[in-house]
Parts: sequence; C-alpha cells; structure tokens
Amino acid sequence: MKKILYYILIVGCCAGLMWFIIDRGQYLTPKQEIVNGSYPSQYRAEAKPHVSDESIIEQFTHHIQNPISLLLLQIITILVFSRFFGVLFSKFGQPLVIGEIIAGIFLGPSILGVLFPDFFVFLFPKESLKSLQYLSQIGLTFFMFIIGMELDVTKIRKRTRDAIVVSHASIMIPYLLGIMLAYCIYAEYAPASVSFLSFSLFLGISMSITAFPVLARIIQERKLTRTTLGALAITCAAADDVTGWCILAAVIAIVRAGNILSALSTIGLVSIFILFMLNIVRPWLTKMSARHVNGDNLSKHVVALSFFILLLSAYIAEVIGIHLLFGAFIAGVVMPRNIGFKKALKAKVEDISVLILLPIFFAFTGLRTQIGLLSEGHLWTLCGIIILVAVVGKLAGSALTARFLNHSWRDSLSLGILMNTRGLMELIVLNIGYDIGILTPEIFAIMVLMALATTFMTGPLLNLVESIFPHKTKLQLERA
Repeated sequence: MKKILYYILIVGCCAGLMWFIIDRGQYLTPKQEIVNGSYPSQYRAEAKPHVSDESIIEQFTHHIQNPISLLLLQIITILVFSRFFGVLFSKFGQPLVIGEIIAGIFLGPSILGVLFPDFFVFLFPKESLKSLQYLSQIGLTFFMFIIGMELDVTKIRKRTRDAIVVSHASIMIPYLLGIMLAYCIYAEYAPASVSFLSFSLFLGISMSITAFPVLARIIQERKLTRTTLGALAITCAAADDVTGWCILAAVIAIVRAGNILSALSTIGLVSIFILFMLNIVRPWLTKMSARHVNGDNLSKHVVALSFFILLLSAYIAEVIGIHLLFGAFIAGVVMPRNIGFKKALKAKVEDISVLILLPIFFAFTGLRTQIGLLSEGHLWTLCGIIILVAVVGKLAGSALTARFLNHSWRDSLSLGILMNTRGLMELIVLNIGYDIGILTPEIFAIMVLMALATTFMTGPLLNLVESIFPHKTKLQLERA
C-alpha cells in the first residue's frame, strides 16, 4: 500500500508541475531570431501547420504522406503481394522468384496503374521512387555478396573441360546472336545518344546471362544435386557467372568511358582490383578466419570486418567505373572457404536480403516495366523475335555443345534448358542497362518479358524432356 501511495504521489506531483510550467510558458516570447542566411538551409526547420487547426482526417492524411510513412507502406504492400504471388506460382511448380517478379509487374503501371490509377499515384508517387531504388540496390549488393560466397571454384576445377566448354559456348553463341539482333534493331529502337558498340555489347550480355541462384534452386527442388547433370549444370552456371560478370564489367567500362582508351584504362584498374582481392585480401581473410572463427560462431569483429570489405569493395568498383554489384560479387568470392564461416555469415545476410530487400527490387523493376508501351503490333513481334533468339542461342547452344561432348540427349537438353534460365540475374543486368541509358523503356519492357518467359518455361520443358526420355541414363545416375 505504501508503494502505491508513493507512486501516485510522485506521478501526480510531477504531472501537475509539468502542466503548470507548460501553461505559464505559453505567455513567454523568444527574443532571438535566426537571420536568413545565417543558418544552413538544410538544417532550418520548415514551417508546419498548427496541429490544432487540422481535423483528425487531415492529420491522418498528413501523416500517411510523410516520406517515411509512405516508404513503410510501400514495403508492406510489396512484401504482401510478393508472398501471395510467390506462393501462388509455387503451386504451379514455378520457382518463388517468378511470383515475386510477377508481383512487381502487378504493382507497376502495367496493371495497378491501369486498374486503379489514383491509388497507384498515391502509393508510388514519382518522387518516392528514389528511396525504393536505393533500398533495392542495397538489397542487391548483399545478394551478390551471397552469390559470390556460394561460388565454389573447386567444382569448376574438377570439371574444367566440360564446364568451361559448355559455359563459354552458352555465352558466345547467344552473344553473337544478340549482336546480330542489335544490328537489325539499332536504328529504330536504340536511344539517340547510345553508340552501336554500347548497344550491341549490352544486348549481347543480356542474351547470354544465366540465373545461377534460380538454377541452383530448381536443381535442389528436383533432387538433381548429386547427379552428374546437376553437378555439371551448377558448375557451368558458376563459370557462366564469373565470365558473364567480367564481360559485363568490361561492357559497362566501355559504355561509361565513351572511348576505347578510357575503357582500357578502366579495365586495367578492374584487373588490378581483382588481383588485389584474390591474392592479398583472400589469403589474409583465410588466416584471420582460422584464428577467430570457432565452428559456426563468428565474433562481432569478424562480421563487422566482412561487411566492411563488402561495402568497400562495392564502393571501389563503383568509383573505378563499373557497377557496385560487381564489387559485392568479388567480395563474396574472396571470403574464406571455411564451411562454418560461410554458413554463419550467410545466415546473417540472407534473410533480410532475400525476404525483404529483393522483393523491393522486383517491385522497382515492375514500376519501370511499362507493358502498355507495347501497344503496336510490331513491338509484340519484336518481343517474340527476342524471346526466340534468346532461347535458340542459350538453350540450343548449351545443349548441342553438351551433346558434342558425348553427353546423352536427355542430359544435354536438360542442361540447355537449365542454362536458359535467366530470372533475377537478367533483371539485374537490365536495370543496369536502363540506369546508364542504353535501353529505352520499350526495349526494357520487352527484355523483362523475355526474362520472365525463359525462366517460366524451365519447369515445363524439363518435364517434357523427362516424358520423352522416361528412363534415366547411366550418365545421369552416376554420382558427381
């Protein structure tokens, strides 16, 4: 009882004194004024309407339109729709990423902007898109860091001959077809300020990319991980990733530099950067992890150092003149191969990156994808041609090369289908091209549809191959 009386006395007295002081303080007048120009404008408080003059609805509306409130509402909406479409498409045997990409397009101007234009403008006003873009870039930075950590160079070394031949054939053939396609469409569909060299090189890399994470997920879901087919596909995709990102870095350097001499100097700096990361940073990190990592337990010092290297590597790559995502990828590659280290560090990064920030990237891509721009028949014809060229170059190029290396038709066709999966990695490349002004909105929309189509067809085509070749071959049953 004594404690309750003391509590009431303290709270009551303090509340009464605070009310009395605030009531008397309303009659005070400040004598000092801030003279215009004597206080930095970025720190100067903005005049706001008196709260008592606003109705409750006006206050509510004002709070919703606050930038941070709007950003949180956008993230909540994106996560809800991403989860809904992801679960929906997974029931049809599609990877989760397909549903997340569809969710992004649904929330964009192509569907939500057409069905509910006022709500779309309210939810995604143009001035708010920069915040979403920055968040998506942060998410992709951490995601590429994970991809770099998952890259197992020893697998490539074990199957060097087949993996390198198939991987490079799956890059060069579609790259050639992409450049040929660029020659046909450059005059009509390229931006006026973009040279043919930049346009053709970028269209080539867009045709030749493979989605390593989606491919790995499909192989895992189909229980192909320990088969020769699965191991070869993972190895080819890993080699494809390394080669593709190096080519992309060179293409970005050429585009941003504007001339071959500047591009060569940028590529030289990139080479020095990669050699430094592989030959100096990686051995040092390996020694450090051996001293400070105990099983799956990472000290905060080790985690902070890993994140510092990730951010510094991304920053250096951006400053050199290539994209920050390449730097994040290299930072992941140089992380120690210690299984416990990789598992613990990946667990700290993956959930927030994959479950929250990546859906924001898909939504931002969807906001850029204006399918309504393809209102004329010739644009849909071009879309069909691009999808056909992409499939022929990647699928047929990989399959025929694997068959030439004496793999069975079943394994060769399955490998070609898996390598034709573009998914998330294609969207990353397309967004880079859009950001640096190589792709027009129309071509960007068409290429997004191509990424969707080539990823969506992976599951059905694999089922078709299994139905045509029902008996597993000796090669497929062989353990990797």
